Amino acid sequence: MKMGNLLTAFLQLITFRLTRTENFPRENDSNVQIDLNPEDSRILEALCQFLWIQGDPLPLIFDVENEVYKKQGITLTTLKHLEAIGLIVFDVNGFVKKGLGKHTRLFYSGKPTKIGFQNDGNNYLDLGHVLLTERGKKMISVFKPLRNQEFYEYVINRWFQQGLVLSSIQIGRNQKADINNRVCSTKE
Repeated sequence: MKMGNLLTAFLQLITFRLTRTENFPRENDSNVQIDLNPEDSRILEALCQFLWIQGDPLPLIFDVENEVYKKQGITLTTLKHLEAIGLIVFDVNGFVKKGLGKHTRLFYSGKPTKIGFQNDGNNYLDLGHVLLTERGKKMISVFKPLRNQEFYEYVINRWFQQGLVLSSIQIGRNQKADINNRVCSTKE
């Protein structure tokens, strides 16, 4: 085989693999296929209960040692594994969303939580230690996210402690929180 033919064959192979990766089914495609083993699927499905949505799905993993995560099998080891197979990015320093205005809204289990900041602009929100990769975003689209009330309350309490003002229809009607003299507005 001549060098030119060998090079052509190699380039065709690389192009095929790149095209196959880029043409992974879109999120709303009902034919999304999971190419994960059962254990990887179980871990990814467990991670889905920690997803909040603000445009993109955001797995809010603040403290991997917290029981709220451990009880569901989400540990540093499982997160490092999901990173190794290309579904998430893990950073010990964490991620933040910058440039937020006075208010922003995130959704958990399809229901909004409004967040009010102390400043009128240039605010940021701690997103924890994990972000989904594009492949991870596509993979989670096949799972029906489970609602985890304990996790929801954990996040709300964390945001209160950061001085954020919250309004949500997900907190019980008679349940008012006053942490460090900050009032949570609740709606039914």
